[in-house]
Amino acid sequence: MTQAITLFELLTEAGHEVVQVFIGSSSRRKIPDYFYKRIKAPIETLQSPNFVTDSKKKSVRLIRSIGYNALLLGRYIKSLRLIDKKVKELKPDVIINFYDFLGGYYSMFFRPKAKYVVIGHQFLSNHPNFPFASGMPIDKFLYKTYNRLNAAMAVKHLALSFGEYHPGKIGKTVVTPPLLRKDVHSLRAETGDYLLGYMVNDGYAEEIMSWHEKHQEEKLHVFWDRKLAPKHYEYHHNLVFHRLDDKKYLEYMRGCKGLITTAGFESTCEALYLQKPVLMIPVSGQYEQACNALDARIAKAGISDHYFNISRFLQYLPQHVGDYEAYHAWLRKADDIFLHELTHFD
Repeated sequence: MTQAITLFELLTEAGHEVVQVFIGSSSRRKIPDYFYKRIKAPIETLQSPNFVTDSKKKSVRLIRSIGYNALLLGRYIKSLRLIDKKVKELKPDVIINFYDFLGGYYSMFFRPKAKYVVIGHQFLSNHPNFPFASGMPIDKFLYKTYNRLNAAMAVKHLALSFGEYHPGKIGKTVVTPPLLRKDVHSLRAETGDYLLGYMVNDGYAEEIMSWHEKHQEEKLHVFWDRKLAPKHYEYHHNLVFHRLDDKKYLEYMRGCKGLITTAGFESTCEALYLQKPVLMIPVSGQYEQACNALDARIAKAGISDHYFNISRFLQYLPQHVGDYEAYHAWLRKADDIFLHELTHFD
């Protein structure tokens, strides 16, 4: 969502018009209010495929996810027809998909006249130098298959990356910098006395609570996606959970001494920009996050683990050395690259 906001602002400031935004929804998550406030274009929510987690809301259950989404096929077909109706009505020049499964299926079965472009860190796997996580051949196969379906009929695959790859273009794949929101660029980082946590699967909260019971002197602020949770839940005066809020989250990011998160791409990119070390915990059953964690370690973002091993992270912090100068230089190329790639087609 933050990537979409950033690209929306970049395109509109350059004189382009964004005529419609679709966002996939599911029973798992509520779309945060900030998305509606920042996108100044018509927005419609669609029923879109999503992963099913275990009973603890931590690990992804792949087979169960396939079965669950198969039962909702009728709703997804309805979503595709709604997209097609809007595309025929608005006649856009370019359709951009931020890694939503419906986009690939729409392009494949409805064959719109508009150029179809996909954006995501996942498409970096098309590059021969991409570091795949080892020991999971079936997961790797399914991951690459999912990427191909997502990008079906796409004329360009814009592959978000922590750093430059050589060559920067291979076939339809173009390696690009991350899409960081302006709010991040305007922040002045400081090093405070607390750790920041961010989790999409709120089941990981129990791990943090359990660790904190034995380390109550450590200060943690954690942002989570738990439905019906209050805006501010104080489990302990040194462990506070916050409902997702983009500006509040960035303010805490600006002053933290390190970030603890599942291995999502965007949050790690923001931490890199603000020179904050990261502890990444890939969501079990989500191969993409295992690759993200490996790629982020190569980019010197921090360390990864199989669980929220906060004690290990605290020991690591004094030793952390990042390559921030190269990362910032790469980010400065973002606007020119995206504007060129989204307006020039062979």
